[in-house]
Amino acid sequence: MKGLLHPEADEEFAQAIQYYQAISPELGVRFYREIERLMMDVCEHPDRYHQFSPPARRHFSFEFPYSLIYVIRPNHVWIVAVMHMKREPGYWRKRL
Repeated sequence: MKGLLHPEADEEFAQAIQYYQAISPELGVRFYREIERLMMDVCEHPDRYHQFSPPARRHFSFEFPYSLIYVIRPNHVWIVAVMHMKREPGYWRKRL
């Protein structure tokens, strides 16, 4: 299944990459690869991950304090947030 990023999720992803790259270029690359891996996981097996706020699901990173929040659509996976786990819970709901 194809994955599509909400524009605000895309911006969150870009800002987080910049943050980690400012610490270390290698760390920025690791973060990018980890989030890309999470995206591939949810696109390959969208039903596998926990539905925590229907219809939204969440897939956690074990390397970084981030998770993907997504919704399964008929023809794609809609990624609504690349969420830092310390951020205010539920801020992404308006994107649904």
